[in-house]
Amino acid sequence: MTPVIEAVDVSRSFGESGTEVVAVNHVSLSIGAGELLMLMGPSGSGKTTLLAMLGCILRPSSGHIRVQGKEVSTLSSKELARLRAETIGFVFQGFNLLSALTAWENVALVGDFLARHPQNMHSRSVEILENMGLGHRIYHLPEALSAGEKQRVAFARALVNRPRIILADEPTANLDSENRDRVVSLLRQSVKERDVSIIIATHDERILQAADRVIRIEDGQMTDDRKHGP
Repeated sequence: MTPVIEAVDVSRSFGESGTEVVAVNHVSLSIGAGELLMLMGPSGSGKTTLLAMLGCILRPSSGHIRVQGKEVSTLSSKELARLRAETIGFVFQGFNLLSALTAWENVALVGDFLARHPQNMHSRSVEILENMGLGHRIYHLPEALSAGEKQRVAFARALVNRPRIILADEPTANLDSENRDRVVSLLRQSVKERDVSIIIATHDERILQAADRVIRIEDGQMTDDRKHGP
C-alpha cells in the first residue's frame, strides 16, 4: 500500500555556508492511512521543521517528500496550495486565526477557499465547534477567546474539510486536561471512522496513550521509531 506521506532522507538547513544551522538531518519516515503518529522531542529538536516539510509548507534542502504518491518537488506553488487545502488540515502552534473573523468564520474559511457550498460549510463549522465545546462561542472574535479556546477553534478549522491528513504542532500546549482529552478523542474518532492520518509534533507525554506509533527526534535526527498502541 502506498504511504499517505513518505519522507526519504530529508534534510533542512537554514542560513548560509559558515553559519548554516541543520534543523533536520537525513530523516526518513512514512505514515499509512488511519495511523496516528507522534513526533516527540524537546524544543529545538527539529520536529516543527519536519512537520512543515511533511505539510508542504517548507521544501527540504535535500531528499524527497511524497504526499499520496505525488512527488512534492515537481509541483508548482499553485498545485502545492491546492494539495494543502484539499488534503491536509493544519493546527499551528500560534493558532493563525484571523482577528477580524468570528470563530465559525475562521473555521468556514477553508470551504470558501475551495468554493464549497456556503450553507453546508456553515452547518459543518457550527457542528464541529459544538463538538469542541464551543457552541456558545461561535460568534466571538479571537480576541475574546482564551488561549485554550483559540486552540480548539484551530482544531475545528483543521477538521472541517474532512482532510485525509492532519498535522498538528504542539496542539495540547494550551489545553486543560478536560479539553485535551476532548481533542484527542476527536482525533482518534477521525482515525477510526475515516482513516485519517494524523501526525502530531509534541513534547506532551500525557497524550502518548493516543498514539499508534511514536518517533523521537533529537538534534534533527530520528533516535527511535516504535509502535505504541492507543
